[in-house]
Amino acid sequence: MKWLTPGELASWLSVVRLMTWLPWSIDQQLQRDSKLRMVEYQVLAMLSDSPERTMRMSSLAEVTNASLSRLSHLVERLERRGFVRREPDPTDGRFTNAILTEKGLQTLAEAAPGHLTHVRSLVIDVLSPEQLRRLGRDADRIMSHIDTSGVN
Repeated sequence: MKWLTPGELASWLSVVRLMTWLPWSIDQQLQRDSKLRMVEYQVLAMLSDSPERTMRMSSLAEVTNASLSRLSHLVERLERRGFVRREPDPTDGRFTNAILTEKGLQTLAEAAPGHLTHVRSLVIDVLSPEQLRRLGRDADRIMSHIDTSGVN
């Protein structure tokens, strides 16, 4: 086994802290300002960017890295709040579609400015354009080594 050097360990621990605290901070801001959890915001945002604000539940589970069971519970909560509705897929009734409602779109539109301001303050504005480009490139490089085929 090859142990981490002190420099590698310091860098790894910085990444671990970032993976722990950045989502927590974003989640706290969204809950405080919009009564949404980060994953709920993510689902609403994904639906808003989809054709006809509709996605198959299985595709939505994949892009949110949630099991279909977990996503079903989440979408059920969003349904109770009037943000999403579910319908059988008209092209293949074996699938269920999640559809963003007008109320869900309005909620997302109201949450977005505060969310984006917070994301800017935490990540975008503390890095130079070159640092931000490198961060995105490095994140993509790391993601290319993560096997997501077994998700869901």
